[in-house]
Amino acid sequence: MGPPESPTRHREKQATGRGKRGTGRPRTRRCLLKGCEQHFHPRQPRQRYCSQGCRAEARKWSRWKAQQRYRDTLAGQQKRNGQSRRYRERVKNRKPPEAEAVNEGARVITPEHFFRAHLRPAGVLRAIRTPAAKSFAALLFAGLPASTGASRGAGAALETGTHLIRAY
Repeated sequence: MGPPESPTRHREKQATGRGKRGTGRPRTRRCLLKGCEQHFHPRQPRQRYCSQGCRAEARKWSRWKAQQRYRDTLAGQQKRNGQSRRYRERVKNRKPPEAEAVNEGARVITPEHFFRAHLRPAGVLRAIRTPAAKSFAALLFAGLPASTGASRGAGAALETGTHLIRAY
């Protein structure tokens, strides 16, 4: 069969606009990275991933997969075996660690110099007096009234004369 009578016939069909979308934007696609798969508007015709992070993850996975394929070949297995053999030789030829010197005396920090910066002057310590011990119930119920609807003075009072011990 020979060429068509009018070589421009194909172009005429394109000019009618059939098969062409009205918008100049490509349709939304799904990100091809497994686990992301969100919809996005591609900026370039062959854009496959929604963001720079997804592209980086895909490239990382691609390199890993290529390494796995290479390791499955005979050459990859031989190379890996050579690496393992050289590592075992290095470990075997390592020098043993030097023993620590036991003859030296242990370094001791005396408590008087170490804690001196954290101690309070004696004048401040005299002002701090330890109050009488307070019961656990007094701590728990200090702000509560004696009973519901009762005035403050009603009911048995819990220890009110002593103050709580504060940690300075």
